[in-house]
Amino acid sequence: MNRLAQETSPYLLQHAGNPVDWHPWGDEAFARAREEDKPILLSIGYAACHWCHVMEHESFEDEATAQLMNEHFVSVKVDREERPDVDAVYMDAVVAFNRGSGGWPMTVFLTPDGRPFFGGTYYPPEPRHGLPSFRQVLQAMANVYRDERDAVVQQADAIVEALRQSAQIEPSREPLSDAIFADAIAVLRSQFDDRWGGFGGAPKFPPASTLEFLMRRGKLDMVDKTLDGMAAGGMYDVVGGGFHRYSVDEQWLVPHFEKMLYDNALLIPVYLHAGRTEIVERTVEYCLRELRLDGGGFASAQDADTDGVEGLTFTWTPNELVEAIGPGRDELLQPFEHGRYILRGALTDDERRTLFELRERRPKPLRDDKAIAGWNGLMLAALAEAARRLDRETWLTAAVELGEFLLGPLSDGERLHRTWRDGVAKGTGYLEDYADVAHGLYELHVATGDLRWLRESRRLALLAVELFADDANGGFFLTASDAESLVARQKDLDDNPTPSGNSMLAFVLLRLSRIWGDDELERQAVGVLRLVRDVIPRAPSAFGWALCALDLYLSPPRELAIVGGPNDAVARRALQDYDPNVVVAFGPDDEIPLLAGKPPVDGKPTVYVCENFACQAPVTDASAF
Repeated sequence: MNRLAQETSPYLLQHAGNPVDWHPWGDEAFARAREEDKPILLSIGYAACHWCHVMEHESFEDEATAQLMNEHFVSVKVDREERPDVDAVYMDAVVAFNRGSGGWPMTVFLTPDGRPFFGGTYYPPEPRHGLPSFRQVLQAMANVYRDERDAVVQQADAIVEALRQSAQIEPSREPLSDAIFADAIAVLRSQFDDRWGGFGGAPKFPPASTLEFLMRRGKLDMVDKTLDGMAAGGMYDVVGGGFHRYSVDEQWLVPHFEKMLYDNALLIPVYLHAGRTEIVERTVEYCLRELRLDGGGFASAQDADTDGVEGLTFTWTPNELVEAIGPGRDELLQPFEHGRYILRGALTDDERRTLFELRERRPKPLRDDKAIAGWNGLMLAALAEAARRLDRETWLTAAVELGEFLLGPLSDGERLHRTWRDGVAKGTGYLEDYADVAHGLYELHVATGDLRWLRESRRLALLAVELFADDANGGFFLTASDAESLVARQKDLDDNPTPSGNSMLAFVLLRLSRIWGDDELERQAVGVLRLVRDVIPRAPSAFGWALCALDLYLSPPRELAIVGGPNDAVARRALQDYDPNVVVAFGPDDEIPLLAGKPPVDGKPTVYVCENFACQAPVTDASAF
């Protein structure tokens, strides 16, 4: 066993038995590289990544390859989900080296002080498809570092300077107006697949944030076509519920089979807001059944592979289908590979139950059972809102337990940790952790009426401003001001596959600014919107959540101050309709400006409807709405 045996990450533990002399990211690896004057070979991936498994089996388990790595390099393995800061810096470098192309597994060669001088993604064990073999790359990089050191240093200096410059984007001076929406929608319309839904060609990823934006702007044709396409089966698991990572084809049919917590957490609200209750129910139940951990948190993912075979758990043979539900349902079978088929189409409840019970007897894919703060924050928001809108008490109980988990095991009492696994919390939280958890806690407040969650949402949002703000150019850095220094301090602005920490924090700050009447919070949020203002029209699909935040900012202020509980008839009616830009606070509490001076009328639960900085007469009768 190598040093990774002491880690908690399932991805790192998968490599603990490799003959490679792996180090985790840390001072020991860099000190050894300096002492032995060796370059660092940095390998980054994650536990549910199919091609990460392939490269491990082909190369990292191979004795000859491991010997080459151990002789010429200090090898470092990183779980990108544990260290998004390390991943972000070196992914930007790989994209620069490869003219816009990147992915995982990621392979980067560094000087002993961490500066990248070459990088790529997957390398095969033998040359193929225009790629050199991994051993050829290893030998070439060892030779270059030994014989052409000046060129290596020059290349590393240039790429680090480029990385630093990319984080210094300046805010736009152009107005923030509805014209941005028109430009963004025109581009999205030009990219829209009228037949299958989604944007662009294969591969297709679930565009949750973009769909939320389009729903806000009433572009329901694109929303409906995409939601229906994704839910038809294949990328959506028609037997057990939940969504796989993405579709390799344009039809949403053949997925990469890993199931990520964040995809499902983001798609639950989209389907909820679109009224697709059945998909919401089955996706929530999937998450509760397969991803929920002891203590109330949620695991990160399920693997793409079962027993080394991609999709084995989720695919079928014709004979298996006939034996399970009888003949005459061949239209459900869509070819996959190796004589196995994907199920696509509508199943009866009996068919689904029978197939699910049969599938439960199969081996299951590995579960990456570390809990990530930010992804759990997204799940909290989804679970709380779904529980409230669909009146599911067990879901609400799970949401409250998740809120307690985030503020308990995933927190030191003040600041958030990044991950938790088997009772051990690790790492300091990143921007997205604070933003997503604050978002989830706000939704938990709306679902429960408990002011504790609203106050904690604000506390974390204010702490995020303190730790991550860029006072010079606006917006927020990925890492805290007192975090480990890497070769560059990055800003994450891209809303794929999850809302960026910048977009989400802007969204949260805008909501909180209207509840507390705090112009400074709004100013911080606007700083984010100005950073992305000029790039949104060119690539709107990359800024879906920023567009949602901009829509909130430009909308006339609308607040509901509710004195009472969420189950009171007047409160239920006030919150019944989907209104994405309304801001809600439950009281009474005179210390919160939106709630101050708003007592219950005649001792009854009361709703105060406020628009454009003026409140209407209080409402105590649900029929008044």
